[in-house]
Amino acid sequence: MTAGPRPAPRTPAADDDRSSVASAAERARTVATRQAASVTALGLGTSHLLAATTTEDGDVLVVVPRSGGLAAAVAAAPEGDLPARVTVTSRSPLPLRNPLRARLELAGWLTPVPARDEPERVLAFAAAHAADVLLDVGLTAILLRLDLAEVLLHEGGGCTELTPEEYAAARPDPLWTAETDLLADCAGPLAELCARVRARTGDDDVHLLGVDRFGVVFRVEHRRGCYDLRTPFPTPLAGPAEFAAAVDGLLACSRG
Repeated sequence: MTAGPRPAPRTPAADDDRSSVASAAERARTVATRQAASVTALGLGTSHLLAATTTEDGDVLVVVPRSGGLAAAVAAAPEGDLPARVTVTSRSPLPLRNPLRARLELAGWLTPVPARDEPERVLAFAAAHAADVLLDVGLTAILLRLDLAEVLLHEGGGCTELTPEEYAAARPDPLWTAETDLLADCAGPLAELCARVRARTGDDDVHLLGVDRFGVVFRVEHRRGCYDLRTPFPTPLAGPAEFAAAVDGLLACSRG
């Protein structure tokens, strides 16, 4: 069995030893935390998932309606698995003309989670994403596991391929759960920082795109398109509690 056509062109993932940028695997795991997920399965087309996540140990799990076509197709698959591709998109929480930041594709084979493993896998799912629909698993919804074969991370017009092992071993950015709150709580300092970046980009328009442990990211728009620009912190942050002071530090440097 195959997981469907393999898209071209791509670049292999490489460890990034720069302190200002997360590894591709970390960026992929961060995208996987977002809830805008869909699945494309052999013979079924594309459909929205009730919920999807990657657990701490790297297991890719999805929740689908028990009465839906996907559950029926997995149950009827001759070898007990169904080729599928789960797609997760990361969008800025801010109101931008183009809020898309990245797209993650996870390809492999969907299989039912065995009944004996279901309680433990539901708890692992909830630890990564406490979705209300987990209460319906075993009733009107079922839990499926994606036996991962291929990981593709699309960002800024490029595509990076990761091995399933690299993906499973990485962890998401520690600021992702607090990003929306951090953007709101530090709106004033971030607006000042955006203005300072805008002053250095000429006639191009600059918008705040998001934040992570490595810095503040802006989207720069010009007549021919757009690109993303990062203002890095001196050292990566350990968690959200360090964010406000780090932004103040960036402003102090820009004023100097």
